[in-house]
Amino acid sequence: MIQQMIPIARPMIGAEEQEAVMKVLTTGQLAQGEQTAAFETAFAEICQVKEAIAVSSGTAALHLALLAHGIGAGDEVITTPFSFAATANTIKLVGATPVFVDIEPDTCNIDPAAVEAAITPRTKAIMPVHLYGNPADLGHLVPLCQKHGLILIEDACQAHAAAVDGKPVGGFGTGCFSFYPTKNVTTGEGGVVTTNDPAVADQVRLWRSHGQRERYQHVALGYNYRMTDIQAAIGVVQLKKLERFTKQRIANAAILTERLAGHVRTPVVRPGHRHVYHQYTIQVDGDRDGFIQALRERGVGSAVHYPIPIHKQPYYQEQGFDMALPVSEAAARRVISLPVHPALSDDDLATVAREVIALCR
Repeated sequence: MIQQMIPIARPMIGAEEQEAVMKVLTTGQLAQGEQTAAFETAFAEICQVKEAIAVSSGTAALHLALLAHGIGAGDEVITTPFSFAATANTIKLVGATPVFVDIEPDTCNIDPAAVEAAITPRTKAIMPVHLYGNPADLGHLVPLCQKHGLILIEDACQAHAAAVDGKPVGGFGTGCFSFYPTKNVTTGEGGVVTTNDPAVADQVRLWRSHGQRERYQHVALGYNYRMTDIQAAIGVVQLKKLERFTKQRIANAAILTERLAGHVRTPVVRPGHRHVYHQYTIQVDGDRDGFIQALRERGVGSAVHYPIPIHKQPYYQEQGFDMALPVSEAAARRVISLPVHPALSDDDLATVAREVIALCR
């Protein structure tokens, strides 16, 4: 018999968020108003950057960041295949070519040595993903960009409040964040681009709103990538809770790691890196699908992020991306994300650990 399931994710939405939405609904200003501006200001402060531009999704943030840097046809962007498809799709959407390189076997983040080996005269940018909320190796990637004159676009869609040596991600290059319901904080749907470059910020604002600098004066062929004030109002409240949520995720992850160490491969965090555990992801050998089913039967929800590397997706296979990236492919067969969200009780954490260990015997 299936027990009551411990969910893999649970959006933490309460009365404060509901009240904030109702206030917006009574104003009649539903799209990109005061709440959006307040959300942008608050998020810029969290990321310690000059500019944060709210948009409709994390995918929109990635797309606009690429456009704002003038990346397009003929350009190459080096990125990871071990991510959600939007990471590479947005590169294709601007007409550039994603160049996939392999990942580190322990963190599952992009391998800086592989990045350097892939740089060509056509390389315009590097797009690392701070996978699962664990910062990529920016200590090597930032100098690499500086050495070769490349743009750094951080796919930080899973990494709100993650940091390297105390500096938040999203401020090392142009940052892109998502506020999808399962993220560490949510606006229901939404995204943000972060930058210290006023020219990049100007271009993102231009492209997000139909290419308008002034109402009904269109100077570019833009998009409707705006955030609503309803979304932003939720986000303003959520950002006040971000640090509390983050500390709870880190504490929950520490409990799981302590109990699971020696039974499965637990997450690896580089010295000086703040992993914010959007996902707590282990690696198991053998029958991964059977392991997941057995966990479910024991009342523990789980998920696989990601079962198919991007270069092995049908679309990318059709486009000729038929290369071997063995570390990414092996990780895709082994990873399992376990519940780590702030709503977990001590009993929930004990259950998760106990049932995982029981299946490892």
